[in-house]
Amino acid sequence: MGDRETVAYVALSHAAYSFDGEYSYLVPERYRQVLKAGMRVLVSFGRGNNRVIGLVTRLGDDDDNKHKLKPVISVIDKESLVTDEMMKIIYWLKENTFCTYYDAFKSAVPTGFSYKVDMHFALVNTYIDRESLSAEEAEIVGFLESCDDAAEIDKYFDLKANPQRKKPLDTLIDKGYVEEVPSFKRKVGDDSVKMAVLNDGYEDADLTPKQKKVVELLEESGSASVKELCYMTGCTSTIIKRLCEKEVLRVYEQEVLRNAVGELGDRESPEDIVLNDEQKMAYNGIMSLIRAGKPAGALLYGVTGSGKTSVFIRVIDSVVKMGKTAIMLVPEISLTPQMLARFKVLFGENIALLHSSLSLGQRMDEFKRIKRGEARIIIGTRSAVFAPAENIGVIIMDEEGEQSYKSDSNPRYHARDVAIQRCGHNGALLLMASATPSLETFYHAQKGRFHLFTLAHRYSDAALPKVEIIDMQTESAEGNDSLISRKLADKLTETLKRDEQAILLLNRRGFTTYVSCASCRQPVVCPKCNIPLTYHKKNDRFMCHYCGYTMDNLAVCPSCGSDKLRSSGVGTQRVEDELARIYPDARILRMDADTTSSRYAYEEKFKAFENHEYDIMLGTQMIAKGLNFPNVTLVGVISLDKALFTGDFRSYERTFSLLTQVAGRSGRGSKPGSAYIQTFVPDHYVLNLAAEQNYDEFYAEEIALRQSLIYPPCCDICVIGFSAVMESRAIAAADHVTAFIAEYLRKNKVDFPLRAIGPAPCTLEVINGRFRYRLILKSKNTRCFRQMIAAVLKDFGDNKDFKEVRIYADINGDIGL
Repeated sequence: MGDRETVAYVALSHAAYSFDGEYSYLVPERYRQVLKAGMRVLVSFGRGNNRVIGLVTRLGDDDDNKHKLKPVISVIDKESLVTDEMMKIIYWLKENTFCTYYDAFKSAVPTGFSYKVDMHFALVNTYIDRESLSAEEAEIVGFLESCDDAAEIDKYFDLKANPQRKKPLDTLIDKGYVEEVPSFKRKVGDDSVKMAVLNDGYEDADLTPKQKKVVELLEESGSASVKELCYMTGCTSTIIKRLCEKEVLRVYEQEVLRNAVGELGDRESPEDIVLNDEQKMAYNGIMSLIRAGKPAGALLYGVTGSGKTSVFIRVIDSVVKMGKTAIMLVPEISLTPQMLARFKVLFGENIALLHSSLSLGQRMDEFKRIKRGEARIIIGTRSAVFAPAENIGVIIMDEEGEQSYKSDSNPRYHARDVAIQRCGHNGALLLMASATPSLETFYHAQKGRFHLFTLAHRYSDAALPKVEIIDMQTESAEGNDSLISRKLADKLTETLKRDEQAILLLNRRGFTTYVSCASCRQPVVCPKCNIPLTYHKKNDRFMCHYCGYTMDNLAVCPSCGSDKLRSSGVGTQRVEDELARIYPDARILRMDADTTSSRYAYEEKFKAFENHEYDIMLGTQMIAKGLNFPNVTLVGVISLDKALFTGDFRSYERTFSLLTQVAGRSGRGSKPGSAYIQTFVPDHYVLNLAAEQNYDEFYAEEIALRQSLIYPPCCDICVIGFSAVMESRAIAAADHVTAFIAEYLRKNKVDFPLRAIGPAPCTLEVINGRFRYRLILKSKNTRCFRQMIAAVLKDFGDNKDFKEVRIYADINGDIGL
């Protein structure tokens, strides 16, 4: 831009949605050559000139008010952490998920890169006209001249403790005698190692015998870490220091990336994977779409055990050989270890890993490897869709119907929608895969929006597991009060005798999920949420699974003091106790949120189960999908009845998917498998279709229901949620927004179809002490509709009457809770 003045458009961190925007700042000449879009800067904002970190969204020179603009104070980043493509994604997130620019930026960049800024004051190296100073100003100048202790200076200028110093300090800054000096501290620093290398002319130095050993090793290796030098030569760091003083060698810091992938073992070639005829047809069709180089979407619809992963591997191998990048998304962290283990053998160090169980440092370093092009295959959960990869050839979403792909906090994005945008920018293919795809994806595949590839048979023609429904009402009538039906117990006994393994599913952790008083009939509830507490036997405490509240075990009812407390409801801990009683010799592995909190828990426990160190794996939905254990021949579902009736229009779909998928963990090897579903509603069509593994008929039933009730994919749903400590404030806020929407529609003469439900209390009316209400809107997700929602949020943010009420808008998220 030559000598023309440059303007930076900056989105502020910590901005509320109502005043989020691109604010103009003048770029000082010293930053014009280095500042780029995507870099963070320090700016002053508002009348108080508060120092705020902001994101430069773009640069220009077309602002007519340049002479009125404040300057950028400092540039924080040495380089942009986001590519031009990712900046487009940030703009897209801002418009489509109603988040701020900076919230979108934080989704795309690991937390470890975030900065904290501290402002310090120092004298400017200039002549000071002391006669022009007031007594207060002279005191400040004298203090700065006499003190060089940074901590003391910061304490002196703590303006909250010493507000009388603000005015003279501002005057000194305006006169140019004192300056503010920012210091930036990153949340996680780079990992580095001290390296040593010989200097020119080292041969002329007079060396001791130990010093000569160090020099000889460096002559042979060229460079080495100080730690290695000390270990290999038996010297100390003092000797290295003496060599530096003699200018024989120099020591420098070299960045070291923290390992997230782990040790690499023996390699195999992806080309050795043999595809059957169905897989070859799918592979060839998928590759023809990728080679076309145009944005496209495809669904790989295959029964459980049909070999979808083998198709992924061959596709990824071909994409990488084309010089492109591949992103592989999995819905749960629990699926990553098995996927990673297989990919490490096939692709080695070309893999990067991104998920929330990595340390901040590991996640940051994996981000760097991807950005530098050192890893061309990215495996991860939802947030891996933001990986800074370039030249993407394919994005694969395994088990694409899983709800974990949808974020339930700002920004409220769906990984599929972000992937569609990225494929559009890269001319890439979005390949979605599942035995139970989401209704929306299968609908669009049937309509031709996505290409459809089908794997109708299991690999090597292995049989699908035989699935049987067990009526627990009959079991109860016949006197069986156990959590395990007689038939499932017998099948478990036979499985253990054959030295085979079993998986049992119960989607509720804890010991008992409901404790009530027989005298006053009141349940023991969370005081913050008014929801029944779950008893956990391991730590002998009651816990709330929504807000985290815990309390000691009770001897008497907290309402009436009676000791007649009764427990009901079943959690994984109670089933574990029951199994241990029935099968005392069986080795039982429990997998739920209570047992997998450590970083490597999934990897270690799944590996142990795969090595047959356990006979029975009992767990929640984290064990239901995507896992492959060839020795598992029996699957039992303890209970999933509650999932059918959650109040969400997707409850049937999710229950069907969970049952179909968990049943599909059985019989994946050479041995035939079976599955048993325990239920009190044995005639329910969803359970019976899941037992038949009949997705096509389930889809036909469910899509007819969605069309008659007008639910996605026949429309989009936007939930506007409200929460407040006082219920009356939440109700008033919901009523205000409802009235605002009615006025907006009338005033703007909006003609798009819109249906509103509510406002009404959420299913869980109180969580963590806040009352929750919602307004549900049914419409098409068009630009006009999003503009209306944005106007709602802006009006609400500007309304001081509701400053204590929280509001959010979520398109196509959960409405059940």
